[in-house]
Amino acid sequence: MRSRILNISICAIAFVALSACSSSDGSPINSDTSAPAESTFNDDDVMFAQMMIPHHEQAIEMADIALDPTIGASDAVRELATEIKSAQDPEISFMKETLTSWGKSTEMDASMDHSEMMDGMLSLDELSALGALRGTAFDTAWLEGMIRHHEGAISMAEDLVESGVNPELINLGREIIKTQQAEIDAMKALL
Repeated sequence: MRSRILNISICAIAFVALSACSSSDGSPINSDTSAPAESTFNDDDVMFAQMMIPHHEQAIEMADIALDPTIGASDAVRELATEIKSAQDPEISFMKETLTSWGKSTEMDASMDHSEMMDGMLSLDELSALGALRGTAFDTAWLEGMIRHHEGAISMAEDLVESGVNPELINLGREIIKTQQAEIDAMKALL
């Protein structure tokens, strides 16, 4: 009898605790900012995330090239590459989780040409040429390429802030604008 009363009490406490974690309409309150964005979204939100994932992946690829010890990048470029990689990797994870939670593909529709919308992307030839450079020549080409890449990301994020509806994704867009503009300023100072 005592264990049954104890079980009922534990269940009541759990119910009260779970009820405290919901809003007045009964929907759960999500205080974990690393969780996927809430379900309110539009096509612009989806398109932004689907395009920004490969955009960020290329920035990480460029960062990895700079971090390759055989390249001979300067300490300043290596430091920037590390910052870019550590900022954009979690953003990729967040966007993939968000798209998955919305039931959307994490990849762009291959039947559409998105190249004009993805400003700043380096071509495969440009990436290959970048990887063949060393020392100061590499630093200059990398900084110029990454500035162009960041300017493209900022343009995409500004479009999202204007036309998106998902608050968490819009906040990410604002963070991309702020962070990448600061990095552009630092890179221009190095040139």
